[in-house]
Amino acid sequence: MHPVPMDLPPDDPRLTPLALRGELLTLGHTDESLARSVRRGILARPRRGAYCDGPTWETLSQEQQYAVRCRAVFAQAHTEVVLSHVSALPFLDAPLWGLDLSEVHVTREDGFGGRRERGVRRHRGRLLPGDVHETHGLLVMSPVRAALEATMLGSAEAGLVVVNHLLHRGDVVLEELWGRYELTMDRWPHTLATDVVLRLANPRVESVGESRTEYFMFQHGFPRATAQYGVVDRGVEVARLDFALPDLGVWIEFDGRAKYEKYLRPGESPADVVVREKQREQLVAELTGWRCFRITWSDLADPERLARRLREFIASVQRERRRRAS
Repeated sequence: MHPVPMDLPPDDPRLTPLALRGELLTLGHTDESLARSVRRGILARPRRGAYCDGPTWETLSQEQQYAVRCRAVFAQAHTEVVLSHVSALPFLDAPLWGLDLSEVHVTREDGFGGRRERGVRRHRGRLLPGDVHETHGLLVMSPVRAALEATMLGSAEAGLVVVNHLLHRGDVVLEELWGRYELTMDRWPHTLATDVVLRLANPRVESVGESRTEYFMFQHGFPRATAQYGVVDRGVEVARLDFALPDLGVWIEFDGRAKYEKYLRPGESPADVVVREKQREQLVAELTGWRCFRITWSDLADPERLARRLREFIASVQRERRRRAS
C-alpha cells in the first residue's frame, strides 16, 4: 500500500478559514450583520450558511474556491459523509482540469445517497477498507478510489489527467487501480471512459499538458509514443523527450509555461530557458537524426487542425528520410 499523500501546507488557499452561521451567531453576529458584511465585501459566502474573509475569497482561483466550498459542505453535513469523486481531488493535490466544479460530491457512509440539492450531489457506494482517509479534519476518498471515480464523471481526457498525475507522483500504481476497479467498481454506471483511461495511463507522463497530448494522439489514431524517452551520448543521458516516435524519426514536446518555469535557473529569464531548449533540440536532432514537433495549449484547443499539422509533419519527415536513403 502507498502512504497517504502529504497534507497541504497550513497556509494553502484551499484551507482558507471558514466559519458557519451558527458559530458566528454565538459570537454576536446576526443574520442582518452577516448579510451586511457580505454586501460590503468584508465576508464572502462560499455556500449558504458558511462564511470566510471577503478579500481573501476574491484572490482565490476557481479551483481554490471549489475546495473551500467542498469543506463547507463537509462541515455542514448532518450525517457521516466522505468527500468523493471530483471533490476529493483538491485535498489530494490533484489537478481539476476539464472537470465540472458546479457540484460538491459526497458519499454517505450509511449507504444512502443518490440525491442532488443546492449544489451537492450525494452518492451511494460501498466503502471498503482503505477507501477513506482523514486529512485536515476531512474524510476524503483515497487516491485510488478518487481517481477511478473521477473517470466516471468527466471526459476520458480529464480522467487521464488525474490518473497520470497520481501515478507519476507515486500516490497510486496501475495494478492498484485495476484491482480496485475490477473488485466492485467495473459494474458501476459510466465506466466506459474508465477502461479507456486505465489502458492509456502512464506514470511517466509528467503534466496536464502531456496527458492531454497523449490523449490527443490516441483520439486521432497516431501510434503510441514512448513518454520521457532518454537520449544518450557516449553512455550519458543528455536529454529526455516528452514523447518519442523512433520508427517515424519524430519526437514531440509539449510547450507550456510550467515547463519553462520548471527549468528556470537562479538569475535566469524565461528567454534564457528558451535558448537552452533550442540548443537541446539541436543536440537531440544531431544525435538521433529526428525532427521535433512542438505542441502548445492553443494547439490542443483546435485538435482537428493540430492532427492535420502533425500528419503533414510526419509525412514530410518520411519523404526526407526516403530521399536521403535513395
